Amino acid sequence: MMRLADRAAIVTGAASGIGAATAHLFARQGATVLAVDRPEATFPDDFEAADRIVPLAQDVAADGAADRIVTAATDRFGRLDILVNNAGVAVNALAEATTPEQWDRTLAVNATAAFRLAQAAIPALKQAPAGRIVTVASVAARLADYGLAAYCASKAAVAGFTRTLALELGKYGITANYVEPGSIVTGMTQASFQDADIAAVWAKKAALRRLGQPEDIARAILFLASDDGGFVTGHGLVVDGGLTLRM
Repeated sequence: MMRLADRAAIVTGAASGIGAATAHLFARQGATVLAVDRPEATFPDDFEAADRIVPLAQDVAADGAADRIVTAATDRFGRLDILVNNAGVAVNALAEATTPEQWDRTLAVNATAAFRLAQAAIPALKQAPAGRIVTVASVAARLADYGLAAYCASKAAVAGFTRTLALELGKYGITANYVEPGSIVTGMTQASFQDADIAAVWAKKAALRRLGQPEDIARAILFLASDDGGFVTGHGLVVDGGLTLRM
């Protein structure tokens, strides 16, 4: 039985990594998916051949992007059941050296765009039998590391507004949750993890002694987006292989 049969979804940051894995998994589970990424991004070749995945080139942080994305989904599918806010950026710079441009772009993509998309999607989600909002945050929503002031701030913002959405939208049967990935091999981290020594250090930090893969996060998103997660809302689901177990 397909867990997302006849449902329509938006997945941002869908050209690679967690977004691409989520779009593929959703399609295999019966959903039709609007797969959104930047105009300069290269979508997987099989998106074009997939009956259930429709690519859309759109910077989520651009003016008016949220309304354009939601309208594209509802015009194409006639409905919207699931919003997955996955698009994200990161900059590694000590707080003292973080530029205004780096700060603004990180917050714009990771937090503001996700909120604006949720805001634009709410009217359509109210019409769905079981509306779902899932945003990809990070363990950095609760923790910190050197050089990640903007990133940590943006992911903490995701956690905060998602909990509020859960409170406000529960009466409409809409759930709102966020996922907290740990060390995952994605397009954003791949360059670092190509160094075998760096990859080994981060793999060893996890209780499961491995780095996470995009599919690990996609499966968690599927749980929250499906009926299986229908009584879970306002929750941050940690999917880190045990990375944050230690004090």
